Amino acid sequence: MSPNLTYVIVVGVLVAAGVTLLLERSLTRVLMGVILLGNGANLLLLTGGRAGGPPIVGTTAPEEMSDPLPQAMILTAIVITLGMTAFLLALAYRSWHLNGHDEVQDDVEDRRIMDLAIRDEGPGTADIEGGSGDGDDDESTDARPVANVVEAGRAG
Repeated sequence: MSPNLTYVIVVGVLVAAGVTLLLERSLTRVLMGVILLGNGANLLLLTGGRAGGPPIVGTTAPEEMSDPLPQAMILTAIVITLGMTAFLLALAYRSWHLNGHDEVQDDVEDRRIMDLAIRDEGPGTADIEGGSGDGDDDESTDARPVANVVEAGRAG
């Protein structure tokens, strides 16, 4: 039995919208993305099972029984989505309470690693002397090669 085309389109839209929202900086939008992605996964699992009678031995012939595995997987996915939703709600509430907004800020360490990676690409692709080009000369834009930074990090 092939799945209904409507289900496939709805799954695609839910997953696409969920992934798009997951890439946003607002925790509220990330939360909505997790919910949409969870619902898309549930609908995808629902289309994987075949229709039939209840899977109870003695009440339905074995060849007419529905597959209970997708149902169990959907219940597991519902629990996981609920846990992720509760966690992200707590994060969004805490961020709103502390900062007055729920935007995720840039990580300074990630920016430093990105500057080092750009500098390691070579002089043809990035400006080695200026680092990121934003004008501030801190220790994250020094001219040491990445190998020396890694070795210095292991030594300390």
